[in-house]
Amino acid sequence: MSMEIYWYLIPQDGPYPWSEKGRRVVDYDYLAQIARAVDHLGYTGALLATGGGEHDAWVLGSSLIPVTKRMKFIIAVHPGIVAPLMLAQKAATFDQFSDGRLILNMVTGENRQMPPYGIELDHDERYALTDEYWGVWRRLMSGEIVDYHGKYMNLRGAQLKLPAVQKPYPPLFFGGSSEPALSVAARHADTYLTWGEPPPLAAAKIKTVRERAEALGRKVKFGIRLNLIVRETKQEAWDAAQWLLDRMDDSVVAGAQERNLASDSVGQRRMREIVGGRKPKHARDLEIYPDLWAGFGLVRNGPGTAIVGDPETVAARILEYRDIGFDTFIVSGQPLLEETYRVADLLLPLLPFDRGNRGETAHAIGPYFNAARG
Repeated sequence: MSMEIYWYLIPQDGPYPWSEKGRRVVDYDYLAQIARAVDHLGYTGALLATGGGEHDAWVLGSSLIPVTKRMKFIIAVHPGIVAPLMLAQKAATFDQFSDGRLILNMVTGENRQMPPYGIELDHDERYALTDEYWGVWRRLMSGEIVDYHGKYMNLRGAQLKLPAVQKPYPPLFFGGSSEPALSVAARHADTYLTWGEPPPLAAAKIKTVRERAEALGRKVKFGIRLNLIVRETKQEAWDAAQWLLDRMDDSVVAGAQERNLASDSVGQRRMREIVGGRKPKHARDLEIYPDLWAGFGLVRNGPGTAIVGDPETVAARILEYRDIGFDTFIVSGQPLLEETYRVADLLLPLLPFDRGNRGETAHAIGPYFNAARG
């Protein structure tokens, strides 16, 4: 089974961006460098994150269309912030202007994330809104004239007059671990995403989504979001993990854990249970599954695990995820720019991944970095 491998574009970056000392200035020029690297090195594309009053993913993605040729853009979208017809117009326009390079990532959000955008709904209601929203959006993208009266939105005579390149619409990615989320995924997602849980937990989750989708006559693909610490030797990789752990200040860990405890996200709760909230002295103490390190979960929300090792070890673990049903991998390392090259140099040649004959000569960065630096 072939793979799709995506990188990451986020508003914060640096060797250890959870700390001001380890954070870089992230502006358009810097993000464009990363996008060009993703495009040149042959990754399938990149996920553009959203939220927190930071760079808008639509504006960023649109600005990167003319500086890239092949990479696909996974644009994160919160349902309910804009009307479904407006989102359909944005999606069709982007898909046309990029010649079919758009993917949408449906992000329902959590209790602390959505109120600043004017959405004051509890956990299950947010997923009910998501279900209603994407049902209407899919009808619009399919060319229907939509009259709809629902609990969360009302449309009369809504029609998209601008066809997308991809039919019937750009693919939909979706993540969520709660019961309502799994049902929404079965009804609407083309690719169901999960964070980097150990393979047995991830396998059980995708089995549930697959069965629910099949009951509705649908087929769903599966993707996983993972961090990578890949170096030429295992020792160098674990030294890099230790270097990162040593820069996770106790105050930063405490603040991140407090925020995570306040979240009503089931996925965040599952990640917290995997990671724990204690910072050990040694990085290997956070190895929760062979070669799977939970250190990032101490200082951030969302995907808190990383595969650590030499290229052969990291490739073997990725192939283990592939064997349980994942064919889409959204990966990253820190800093994002340098690690696009390191991962392309060391790891991608070992995976069943078509780079389109790109990036073979782009070996100018990765091998020359100090192995202990992220």
